[in-house]
Order: sequence, then structure tokens, then C-alpha cells
Amino acid sequence: MTSTLITVAPTGAESSKADVPALPVTLDELVATAGDCEAAGASVIHVHIRDAEAQPTLDLGRLKDTVAALRESTNLIVQLSTGGAVTDPEEHRLRVLEAAPDMASCTMGTVNFGDDVFMNRWEFIVELHQRMRDRRIVPEYEIFDVGHLTSLERLLNQHGLPHGEHVHVDFVLGVPGGAPGDASTVTAFAEATRRHLPPGSTFSATGIGRGTLPVMFASLAHGGHLRVGMEDTVSYARRVPVDSNAQLVARAADAALLAQRPAMPVADARKLLNITG
Repeated sequence: MTSTLITVAPTGAESSKADVPALPVTLDELVATAGDCEAAGASVIHVHIRDAEAQPTLDLGRLKDTVAALRESTNLIVQLSTGGAVTDPEEHRLRVLEAAPDMASCTMGTVNFGDDVFMNRWEFIVELHQRMRDRRIVPEYEIFDVGHLTSLERLLNQHGLPHGEHVHVDFVLGVPGGAPGDASTVTAFAEATRRHLPPGSTFSATGIGRGTLPVMFASLAHGGHLRVGMEDTVSYARRVPVDSNAQLVARAADAALLAQRPAMPVADARKLLNITG
């Protein structure tokens, strides 16, 4: 790769607005954040939304409004989370696809998530994969542990390639209960990706909390891409809170430039991921 795909995950479902005042939770805040992050070097936005009380929601009307607003205001690739919050039922998570995003996440297995369990049954994964292909939505396969890569290999062998026929995964590292957020884990996952997934498959990596920088640098070293944002960390440095998502995107873009793989323009990201329409 000669450039770096940067995804921003600005909100997530875990942090509260009361604890993190800079967290974008309204549609206006999200749209403003998206524009700032695009200007800083992001080409994909990974979206969780909140309700009027700033609580996580998968309300379909709000999701449709969010997709429309982001498309009207930015050129970013809009990727909706089908994970939601760990308590969301499967039927609501599948319904996310009806908002017609460019991309959607597909988590490749169940994982302990702090004190909770993020449930992803095999039958649910297969249904999500097939519905995305039917709706011409490009998946980003979320990988929380190395076994999730072999599960993805099984999925592709049994049920075929995704829409666009390009396989892109995101290593989510550092969640309590999942794989650790360190450089050696990125190395192991990158090697497993080359071993188990089709030639030409690409990966991004996300480091949660204090894993942000080690994972970022290791992913760049292995030719990978980056996901950053306030979903994954609300600290810029030790005891220094994040000012904005654009601050995190700018740091990722600076790191990519130092690695001689500058931030990838949105048009190039669409070509890489085979996103059409």
C-alpha cells in the first residue's frame, strides 16, 4: 500500500456524554465531527448513534436520517455498526442494514466485553453476511481474537465472498476479554490474515485506550490501515483528555505520513474497498 485508509469511530456505545462532554451524540454534532475528520484525513466513518437522551439506540428512522445527513454533508464512506450495544437483540442489529449504508460491521464471533458478553452466534453472522451481500453493502469484519480470523475463513469458504469481493477486516484490540492491544498481537493477527484470508485482503487495526499508539504504529509497520476515534479512547495522552475526534484523526494522519503512506483520499478508499453507488 502507498497510502493509509483512516477510519474514524467517533461515538461508540460505551462512554456517556456526562463523562465525556466532547463526545458527539446529536446528529448535528456527528455531522460537524464527520466534516472535521474528513478534512483531517479520514475516509471512512464508523457510526453508532444515540437517542434524545444520549443513550445508544438502533432506531431505524434515526439511522436513515444519519446516513442521509452524512452523505449530504461529507464524501465519507458511511459504515454503520451492527454491533450496537451488547444488549441489543439480533433482529434490531440486522435491521440496521435497512438504512442502506455504504458499509456495515460484521463481528466474527462472541467475545467477553468487560463484565458483559458481546454475543455473535454463527447463524447470526451468516445471516448478516448474506443480507449485506443481497443489499450490496460492503462488510468490515471485526476481529476481537485470532480465532475470529479462522471463523471468517470458514464463512467465506462456505458462503462466498462479500459484495465487492474484497475482504477487509478490523482488528479490535485491547477490549477486556479480547486479544491484547499491543504490537506483538498486531504482528500475529497480520500473519494470520495472510495465512487464512484470500490474497489481497486488507486490515485496519484499532487499539483500545492505552493500546492506541502501540497498535497504530504496529499496523503501519505491517502495511495495515488505522481506525481511531472516541469510541476507542477518550484520552490523548496520560491524564490528557481528547479534545475532538479530529485530533485523533490528525495524529493518525501524521503517523501515516511519517511511515511514507499518507492518508488515503476517499475516492481511493472507495476503489480499494470496491464500494459503488
